[in-house]
Amino acid sequence: MTLGVRGLVVDEQGRALLVRHTYVEGYYLPGGGVEPGETLEEALTRELMEEGNVLLEQPAALHKVYLNRSASPRDHVALFVIRQFRQTGPYVPNREIAEAAFFPLDALPDGATNATRARLNEILQGGPTSPYW
Repeated sequence: MTLGVRGLVVDEQGRALLVRHTYVEGYYLPGGGVEPGETLEEALTRELMEEGNVLLEQPAALHKVYLNRSASPRDHVALFVIRQFRQTGPYVPNREIAEAAFFPLDALPDGATNATRARLNEILQGGPTSPYW
């Protein structure tokens, strides 16, 4: 089994933080794999800082764990919702993340993935839920 974390970071205006990687097309919720010996919370904290300069001000709430069938029949994603945070500074693109920005739900970038759109709809707009990423 593989395990990853994603964070739905929502600012005071209701906008969601999305990232665009340098190595794959599309916009995603920030996150990544859980490293050996790392807790879910530690992985989330590390990924949010690496991908968006986001520092948690209180523990994130685990929303759900999904099966990510598109990656592997063994891949799972733990999704956390973050509303209490601060950015330590403006995001500067690097070799992994080309862009990290907050987007209003009614103006998501064209490249936002289907899974990203589904999670935003599910959590922030009361849309249908799924056990699959």
